[in-house]
Amino acid sequence: MADMTADRTRRSLDAANFFLADVRDGLGPYLAIYLLTVQHWDEATIGLVMSIAGIAGILAQTPAGALIDKTRLKRLVIVVAAAMVTVGSLALPFMPHFLPVAITQGLTGIAGSIFAPALAAVSLGIVGPKAFAKRIGRNEAFNHAGNATAATIAGITAYFFGPIAVFWLMAAMAVASVFAILSIPADAIDHDMARGLKGKRGEDQEDESVSGIKVLLTCRPLLIFAVCAVIFHFANAAMLPLVGQKLALANKNLGTTLMSVCIVAAQVIMVPVAILVGKKADVWGRRPIFLVALGVLALRGALYPVSDNPYWLVGVQALDGIGAGIFGALFPLIISDLTQGTGRFNVSQGIVATAQGIGGALSTTVAGLIVVSAGYSAAFFTLAGIAAVGLVIFFTLMPETKTTDDMPDRTPSGPMPVGASA
Repeated sequence: MADMTADRTRRSLDAANFFLADVRDGLGPYLAIYLLTVQHWDEATIGLVMSIAGIAGILAQTPAGALIDKTRLKRLVIVVAAAMVTVGSLALPFMPHFLPVAITQGLTGIAGSIFAPALAAVSLGIVGPKAFAKRIGRNEAFNHAGNATAATIAGITAYFFGPIAVFWLMAAMAVASVFAILSIPADAIDHDMARGLKGKRGEDQEDESVSGIKVLLTCRPLLIFAVCAVIFHFANAAMLPLVGQKLALANKNLGTTLMSVCIVAAQVIMVPVAILVGKKADVWGRRPIFLVALGVLALRGALYPVSDNPYWLVGVQALDGIGAGIFGALFPLIISDLTQGTGRFNVSQGIVATAQGIGGALSTTVAGLIVVSAGYSAAFFTLAGIAAVGLVIFFTLMPETKTTDDMPDRTPSGPMPVGASA
């Protein structure tokens, strides 16, 4: 019976990561294409509305992390957030003007801030710290598989029905994610473990006086990682929307379809990358793997301006599968390393995500302004240079976070057995 429950929990968590993939990342570049080709917005205005969504998400990140730390209704929180995304996606095509678009994207940005920390917390609460690296790798693999599937469907439906089809697809994925989340047994989650409360000595170490901000400011490696996360997202966030705009301007009718090809190419690569990181992060360490992510990001930005050929742009975008695949798998793992025993895993995720969100939100606005004033090549080279700065900072200042200390584990006999705690 315990094995059957464990299998059910594993499959449900896999399904949740698969269906939430498209939902947690938002409309992103698809929205940019829709506003550019259907509503005829200029690049700077598109960048502004995307930044508004990003800023709303930024403001919600830390409260979202604190909420996930405190609540034992983690499944319900995810369901409510998915419902907000569904409503926002269905409403947007009927309200195409700047103010309603900004409002709906702001609300979905707030909802989107819930998914990543909540899924990481639920995963940690189910498997424990020792199996967390492998579980996060598995989470990211299903997340990328979900993105690839959604992008494929989006490309096909957009070809026949136009960019608006993407909004309906996101709503459908959100509804499916609700059923997946609710199928995870409520008693499969150890909520103390889920917040990183049970530390390296295997004991509860709760100290309500320790805030997430204090954990960040008093932990130098965590602060350095937050800075590098800002740089990574500042360099990365605008690249895909800019590529999508170039493809759409070259061929308006195929813009959304070609964007889907870009996304699928990267997501397909992210699946094995995430699995590899999950398996090798405890062997190779976190630091050398993350350096690869920053290096590939800088290379990608420098390669885009070489040619405007759609095949070249899609091929370069595929490199995102390496950089983003590594970042997604290592982000919760590094924070878990640095916060074990504090009980502030999720609020620390929220604070660092807030920092990286600042980078992502500013990225689209700055890149849009550079495109308007100096062209796409200048924007790509600027983003590549910023990524290179992040590489230097991480290489010179960031220590290895992998630890060999004994940690509590809920999975002594395998990767996904389930303990009972509510």
